[in-house]
Amino acid sequence: MPNGTVLTMRGICKQFPGVRALNNVDFTLRSGEIHALMGENGAGKSTLIKVLTGVYEKDAGSIRMDGIEGEANIHSPQDAQEIGIATVYQEITLCPNLTVAENMYIGRGKGLLVRQKDYEKKAEEILRSLGIPARPRQQLASCSLAVQQMVAIARAVDMKCKVLILDEPTSSLDEKEVQMLFSLMRDLKSRGVGIIFVTHFLEQVYEVCDRITVLRNGELVGEYVIEQLPQVQLVARMMGKELSELNSMNEFGRKPMGSEEITYEAEQISSSECRPFDFRIRKGEVNGFTGLLGSGRSESVRAIFGADKVTGGRVKVNGKSVRITRPIEAMKNGIGYLPEDRKRDGIIADLSVRENIILALQVMKGFFRPLSRAEAEKFADEYIAALNIKTASKDTPIGSLSGGNQQKVILARWLLTHPDYLILDEPTRGIDVGTKLEIQKLVLKLAEENVSVTFISSEIEEMLRTCSRLIVMRDRRIVGELTGDDLNQNQVMKTIAGGEAS
Repeated sequence: MPNGTVLTMRGICKQFPGVRALNNVDFTLRSGEIHALMGENGAGKSTLIKVLTGVYEKDAGSIRMDGIEGEANIHSPQDAQEIGIATVYQEITLCPNLTVAENMYIGRGKGLLVRQKDYEKKAEEILRSLGIPARPRQQLASCSLAVQQMVAIARAVDMKCKVLILDEPTSSLDEKEVQMLFSLMRDLKSRGVGIIFVTHFLEQVYEVCDRITVLRNGELVGEYVIEQLPQVQLVARMMGKELSELNSMNEFGRKPMGSEEITYEAEQISSSECRPFDFRIRKGEVNGFTGLLGSGRSESVRAIFGADKVTGGRVKVNGKSVRITRPIEAMKNGIGYLPEDRKRDGIIADLSVRENIILALQVMKGFFRPLSRAEAEKFADEYIAALNIKTASKDTPIGSLSGGNQQKVILARWLLTHPDYLILDEPTRGIDVGTKLEIQKLVLKLAEENVSVTFISSEIEEMLRTCSRLIVMRDRRIVGELTGDDLNQNQVMKTIAGGEAS
């Protein structure tokens, strides 16, 4: 291996049924380096990490580690751990009911109870040397999330890890906790540990990392020294657009601007998952939240709908002050919401197409006032025809439909409630081009009928085709609002990356 290199992955391939998750991907990590692994949803980051840690077996390629002759044989997470690869996940995998010392040494040798004092002494030494504000006998559950992650890192360091993988470690931390974690990362870097940092926060990457590797659609885009890749170029590479291409693209045409009447207005609304923000949408307007995955766009609309715990803010619907802290309250105020993850939050796979279509209306009526079978069948027939839903019958389980037709069923569910305001989060993800265009045309048709629509898509072209106003987010904050001549790919990229929108 080249001098100073702790890990090399070459030609890594991994395929699942119908999906090539990784195609000939290379990755190099050097000793004493913090290396960001970047890419949008589906880029292959998680799959590459799981191959490296033995969760998945690679289909092709090689993995070599410093100090190991030949290729490293990694067939399980234990194999990875034994050769010096440790992972700290966003979700803490330690035992909150045990002490800090017990978490650091559990499963590592025999006689833990007999030698408890020795373990506590060793734990105290490493906690002090790493500057971690925790006591060996302190119950882990009493520590903040940041400190719990640091304890997981301390465990890895004490096990002599050469490669430390931090998978979205800052997503649940406040700014002070992030700086505590960064201080520890820099300390480990000075000790020669190679750190792979997986995150969606651009500013954090540029604050703490030395290099960036970008993946897109399961393939390697490139490896870059941090100083040689401006943020706007990083965004372009992640999204698959060159700056010259972005500069040449214009608006896609006239989009519905809406009337002067405000359908929904929020002041400093916040939830357990998003910071306070102001927001409004006019009757008949199509607007959108845009930004990289993890920027806060989905969390923002979930706060509007009350899908996450609402922690503050004032809301008006059609000029009237209302309280919306739960989805049912949003629904009763004329708001519909198609969630980002249709399989987890949208469809009920074992229920029929008919039952899925009437679900929201039935919830609003109350289950003690059930729709008659005749009403349910009438509504199902109407929307199957209106949206051209391809299904053997209205009694077919929705789980057997294609992704695009499942999405149309969820759209039908909300259209049946005749909403004043409809939120569509990634409504076209994973569906064919023809169905995408149908949904985009439907959005514009709804706007013509005075329905207000918030449209979110990872594909900027879609946003520009449908939205007359884009709210740009970065690191869970609104960093810009684009309208008129600024609605083009170049300005969107610049604003996401932190440049000025001219």
